[in-house]
Amino acid sequence: MKITQILTVAGILILTNTASIADGKSDYESKCSACHGFGVAGAPKLGDPAVWADRIAQGNEKLYDNAINGFSGTAGVMPPKGGFSALSDEETKAIVDYMVSQSQ
Repeated sequence: MKITQILTVAGILILTNTASIADGKSDYESKCSACHGFGVAGAPKLGDPAVWADRIAQGNEKLYDNAINGFSGTAGVMPPKGGFSALSDEETKAIVDYMVSQSQ
């Protein structure tokens, strides 16, 4: 593979991730901020690195799984997709990506 091809692929991946985070921000604001903005039911608050550190350390796949399928534990409870069942898995992952980007 030529260097120009590698750089093109890398650029596409960066643009895709940037678009994903932008889409995630919009969906976060309209669907998730009511709980994650205030810590309702143990929801980790957006922008609080101390609350997010252990969650982020578990990796994106675990975060995606909890967001898509829901979570119930001593830290709190969240219904699948935050109760917005019409969200696709990809939209839910974009929201997680945005939240992580704002909480590191």
